[in-house]
Amino acid sequence: MKNKSVFLIVKDHSVSGDEFELIQNSEYGFLETTPQPSSDKLPEYYESEDYISHTDSKRNLFEKVYHLVRSISLKKKLNLINSYSSEGKNLIDVGCGTGDFLEIAQQNGWTISGIEPNEQARNIANKKTNNSVFETDQLLKFESNSFDVISLWHVLEHLPNLEEHISIFKKLLKPNGTLIIAVPNYKSYDAKYYKQFWAAYDVPRHLWHFNQESISKLVSKEFFKVEKVKPMWFDSFYVSMLSEKYKSGKMNPIKGIWVGLLSNVKAITTKEASSLIYIIKNG
Repeated sequence: MKNKSVFLIVKDHSVSGDEFELIQNSEYGFLETTPQPSSDKLPEYYESEDYISHTDSKRNLFEKVYHLVRSISLKKKLNLINSYSSEGKNLIDVGCGTGDFLEIAQQNGWTISGIEPNEQARNIANKKTNNSVFETDQLLKFESNSFDVISLWHVLEHLPNLEEHISIFKKLLKPNGTLIIAVPNYKSYDAKYYKQFWAAYDVPRHLWHFNQESISKLVSKEFFKVEKVKPMWFDSFYVSMLSEKYKSGKMNPIKGIWVGLLSNVKAITTKEASSLIYIIKNG
């Protein structure tokens, strides 16, 4: 990659304390975490009890609030995929974590499959979904044109080999299918406010950091088109509270909630919410 420039230096606040550079990608415009850990080393950065998406723990108020918000978000996600199920109801959720979204989709008539690389999370998910969740290599074993909806909820930023994965999704999606991608947005107010302390950088687990233009450029390589972009309003509060902890060394929920609220208010005008959902159609 040519014309590398350092956008920001960010520390891994949750596991290792290691520092990483965020490098602007000259072709797509997203930021790349540099250096990226090897495939053997990367799982070590997920080995933390604080990585909530791999557990169902509710040890403290922060985690209890997380699960409450997640239960509300699940219903919104279900309504979203239901609005794009005119031809069929075959769903694959990539990076499904502990399987809550797949479980509620299955209960509402969807034929489900899930991909989850973390063994602990996958085992929890399979108990909820009648063993419908597989390891990553299963992605290459599904037949072409199998799915009406492919969803990645805060997952794309974790995937190595971005272009290869987008190509796989193109192959698996039905001709008029829908790809749903939710990712943090480094152009949001809370990202700019917290800078290197912004929790959604989450290096090195997040290998890539997107804005709206970079998502459009990336998916257009496979003739996908972004049809709609929707905000995830709850994310700004969660991310800002965690960012406040990284910045000050202690929980300051009032300040975090205030910054999250301010970010959402500004996003009404700028359309740059803390996290965005991209509704992408297969051409």
